[in-house]
Amino acid sequence: MRVLLINGPNMNFLGIREPEIYGSRTLEEVERDLTAWSSRNGIELECFQSNSEGDIVGKIHKGYGTTDGLVINPASLSQSYPIREAIVACGMRAVEIHMSNIYSREDWHSVSVLSPVVIGMITGFGEYGYRLAIQALACK
Repeated sequence: MRVLLINGPNMNFLGIREPEIYGSRTLEEVERDLTAWSSRNGIELECFQSNSEGDIVGKIHKGYGTTDGLVINPASLSQSYPIREAIVACGMRAVEIHMSNIYSREDWHSVSVLSPVVIGMITGFGEYGYRLAIQALACK
């Protein structure tokens, strides 16, 4: 199984930005551990991060026909119609993840236009949420 993991804007500051919410580990550390864990479980994981909505849309398009599933942490782009339409256009089975509990934060955090087109959403479990999302794709 091949899974594409996309992290959106500012996730490159993981470990620096609000460690009380997102933890102290860097995105590189999280991705390295997820890649190793996925490999041990027979899953090929490709990781991608961008601060650009267009780059994220392009990466989803490149996954068409070559990727079995998408795990996406859209970060502040959970209200992105272009990302939503890319997921729909490519027919990707996708899981949306947020490290923080978006429902316990400011109201705008809990608005997602992606959630109606993904198979599920995982929110509030920190970096462990990525494993849950990958497992969900593997089980569906």
